[in-house]
Amino acid sequence: MELHEGRPESMEGRTEAEVRTYDFLDKCGIHYWQTDHEKAAYTMEDCKDVDAILEATICKNLFLCNRQKTHYYMLMMPEDKTFHTKEVSKEIGSPRLSFAPEEDMLAFLDIHPGAVSVMGLMNDTENHVQLLIDEDVLKGEYLGCHPCVNTSSLKIRTKDITDIFLPAVHHDFITVHMSADENQPSA
Repeated sequence: MELHEGRPESMEGRTEAEVRTYDFLDKCGIHYWQTDHEKAAYTMEDCKDVDAILEATICKNLFLCNRQKTHYYMLMMPEDKTFHTKEVSKEIGSPRLSFAPEEDMLAFLDIHPGAVSVMGLMNDTENHVQLLIDEDVLKGEYLGCHPCVNTSSLKIRTKDITDIFLPAVHHDFITVHMSADENQPSA
């Protein structure tokens, strides 16, 4: 794996969603680096090799909804924290959260499981999804994420995500504090 500045040289064999991501970042004037994976990265374990190349905060990105499926959330959290349903639900004032169905992920973000990324918010033109970011993610200078596919990864300045990308896609974010206490029951 090699890290390249900007979009890949060739768009051959890349999905429409991935190409759309590069086009959008370029249109916004966001500086980024890109790398392709030897194999798809579905889990945080799969991202370990990518993490070494990116030298960025690699996030777990969870697509969540409330019980009634009336509110949807994307939670960006550090890879070393555990998702605690009660903790996040209480913090944002939402009934108990759970993982949202794949069909809603596709409908709102045009992303498949394993490729959930903040980049998917460019496809959420009707603002169905509220972004939640753990405060520790915001402390890192760079953020690692997928370009709407899990066969590539991007390295982008965190401030470019919060100050340029999110306003361009008409989304805001809520900062949440997730404890690192491993003794709490997880979702």
